[in-house]
Amino acid sequence: MDWQDILFKFVGGLGIFLFGIKYMSDGLQKSAGDKMRGLLAKYTSNPVLGVLVGICVTILIQSSSGTTVMAIGLVNAGLMTLRQAIGVVMGANIGTTMTAFIVGIKIEEYALPIIAIGAIFLFFFNKKKFQYMGQIVFGFGALFLGLSTMSGGLKPLRELPVFIDFMVQMKDQPFLALLVGVVFTVIVQSSSATIGILQTIADEGMIGLQGALPILFGDNIGTTITAVLASIGASVAAKRTALVHVIFNVIGSIIFMIFLVPVRDLVLWLGEGVNIRMQIAYAHGIFNTTNTLIFLPLIPVLAWIVTRVVPGKMQEIEFRPMYLDERLLATPAVALGQAQHEIVRMGRYARETLEDAAVFFFTKDSKSASLALQKEQLINELNRKITDYMVRIHQSNGLPAQESEKASGWLQTVNDIERIGDHAENIVELSEFSINNKVEFSELAGRELKEMLAVADKAVERAISALEHNDAEAAQQVLDYERDLDEMEARFRKSHIQRLNQNLCTGSSGAVYLDILSNLERIGDHSKNIAQFVLHEEDYTD
Repeated sequence: MDWQDILFKFVGGLGIFLFGIKYMSDGLQKSAGDKMRGLLAKYTSNPVLGVLVGICVTILIQSSSGTTVMAIGLVNAGLMTLRQAIGVVMGANIGTTMTAFIVGIKIEEYALPIIAIGAIFLFFFNKKKFQYMGQIVFGFGALFLGLSTMSGGLKPLRELPVFIDFMVQMKDQPFLALLVGVVFTVIVQSSSATIGILQTIADEGMIGLQGALPILFGDNIGTTITAVLASIGASVAAKRTALVHVIFNVIGSIIFMIFLVPVRDLVLWLGEGVNIRMQIAYAHGIFNTTNTLIFLPLIPVLAWIVTRVVPGKMQEIEFRPMYLDERLLATPAVALGQAQHEIVRMGRYARETLEDAAVFFFTKDSKSASLALQKEQLINELNRKITDYMVRIHQSNGLPAQESEKASGWLQTVNDIERIGDHAENIVELSEFSINNKVEFSELAGRELKEMLAVADKAVERAISALEHNDAEAAQQVLDYERDLDEMEARFRKSHIQRLNQNLCTGSSGAVYLDILSNLERIGDHSKNIAQFVLHEEDYTD
């Protein structure tokens, strides 16, 4: 027996198979507009919808781990709640069965012509949509070429007594088979690949359906390791989401192991007359669909369990407007009042973003950077939603001329707040650059930045307070702070040039220092714009 030939064909076939899945997945994502993250964030308002979105996204990207990791990222960013993410995870488990059904179609003999067709689309068509189509077809063909190569490599094992005994042992000891599935998937990091290998081994007659089912269930447990790894160092909510994925697959596997014989009989009945590869695909579909139906009503219970197992306070960021109500557009004056509440809320987040950016700069605490970037995302989202809402208020023509003028001022304020968030984000990025490139600042430069950041923070705080309470005194304070920031920016810039001439700082640290000064000065300008609007509104009211 040529062990080198077996090993090379198996490893090479596995590589081609994984490449085929990835390449096909990339083509599907590109042809779909690569908007899966947005789809997950927007259309998961209830668990059932979350399941459906999870199914669709996983079919598009051909990876349940990818969808789950994406959901964890959205939870970590505060764009999705834990309960929404649980629905998505359940849907991802159903969506991933599509790969098993694709593998169940025995068309390896046509793999090379399929690859050729894909290559024609890739190299002889200039339009992107045809190239994406070629990528999908090429990946589809590569997937089956990989299966065929693996199958050819594994065939000699059928005659190896040790391998035969091991397969018989797995049939007689289902929990050993379950463990094999878990370990193999943890190693390969792809349940689609390990299930594809299982289908290939079964198709070669090396293992029967009853022996294959526990391995299949183990594959589903093993795939949770990717989500667990993605949650390391993430937020409490993200860790809870990963734990839900583990609980979902582990409890489901235990249930199906208990009812192993009835499950086998059901699969044989449903898959009568089809090949064993398709029967395994049926079993995979039954496993995940049944699991979802069992756990869907228990989502609140699952959320409660993981909250107890993973303690800690979650960062509560409501990533959607709280005050904008479509029904109030019928009464524009009331709708404008609600929009003003939302704008003030947006302003508070802009100030918090600046505070988190300052903490990150001085402490290098990555959690502060993450929070700043999350809040800046929220500011951008609120900017879009508020602007759209305000435009619709204007279009209703239900506002008096005075109120319409005020509404225009509030709309400009939204832009100023959004720009404050952008400048705070710039400070985070400059801080990351200084950390990654080991940029050191002199003690004096650090003191100057701390002083200017404190004044900028006061300017933003007073501006938002003035906006909320229509406070002319607070607005006047903002104008004073803005003059201080202008003076500081000019004075500190001169101080920096002196340090540069005395070789007390480097060019890299100087560039970062000057950029931060510039961003803080611009934050003062936008705060001043808000204050002037408040003062104008106060004068107009009087």
